[in-house]
Amino acid sequence: MDTLEKQAAKPALLLVFITLPFAAALLSLCTGRYPIPPITVFRALLQGVSGRQAGVSAEAMTIITGIRLPRTIMGAFVGAALAASGTAFQGVFRNPLVNSGILGVSSGASLGAAISILLFQNSTLTPVFAFAFGLMAVFFSYIVGRVHNSSSTVTLVLGGTIISSIFSSLLSFIKYIADPLNQLPAITFWTMGSLASIVVSNMKFAIVPIILGMILLLFNRWNINVLSMGDQEAKMLGLNTGATKLTVILGATLATAGAVCVSGTIGWVGLIVPHMARMLTGNDNRRLMPVSISMGACFLVMVDVLCRVISDAEIPIGIMTSIIGGPFFIYLIKKKKGDGWT
Repeated sequence: MDTLEKQAAKPALLLVFITLPFAAALLSLCTGRYPIPPITVFRALLQGVSGRQAGVSAEAMTIITGIRLPRTIMGAFVGAALAASGTAFQGVFRNPLVNSGILGVSSGASLGAAISILLFQNSTLTPVFAFAFGLMAVFFSYIVGRVHNSSSTVTLVLGGTIISSIFSSLLSFIKYIADPLNQLPAITFWTMGSLASIVVSNMKFAIVPIILGMILLLFNRWNINVLSMGDQEAKMLGLNTGATKLTVILGATLATAGAVCVSGTIGWVGLIVPHMARMLTGNDNRRLMPVSISMGACFLVMVDVLCRVISDAEIPIGIMTSIIGGPFFIYLIKKKKGDGWT
């Protein structure tokens, strides 16, 4: 009877995780300084898609389709990408403390954005520099961590730590020489993370690598399960560990770089969301990865809503994720009583 109940519950659980991000998106479109009823939101979306008048004022249309909708869509993609990357890295590196930026992609993106702000006044170049330097940081981490034509999890993590430290030092140097009136505040605000400056052009640039990265991770869910058993066991099962690791790292890097190049550095999402999903589904990445994607999208959209309404001045989303993530991780450690953390 228990087995039949569990089988019957699976479609219902799947439906919940499919609809959860859409419910969060609806709340995001309705909530803000200018509250909008859900029926008006639906009419505005219908008017935007069909081009027919649906009785929505020009002001409401601008708020919904011009400001909140791009921000909500990008927030969902960023949260999903960070959560998927964190899930993949935690499985590959067999470490519950690993997050989506373990190989230096966030540090590299921050350095790229800072260089763009320092050298150019054109803000459209900032995501390009951030994306390129994020990929560069992971490439260097992989090269540093590759020893004797192989890359163990330990050396990859060490390589990521070294490259992150170097790029963070270079970022500090750029902050030191930046104009304290204009450039330094812009760099500082970017590194705090925010969805406030999302525009359609940024979305088109970022969503493509995010989707490609998540597709690679979803197609390698079973391989991540095998890699989590250890390199020797994976090789005994016939898995090409080097090629599989490279594929997973490439997918996670594309997703994370695409996310942070438009949102700035957002911490904790790639760390706590996989654990939240794991508490519901277990360690099997075939179920864990899709649930993490859904929960990551929902989590970041909800946090963005909180950042918009909690005070008169919008709070950078990276600050809020840290405020939420720290206490939750303390709770998680206490709940697990240290099991599986060492």
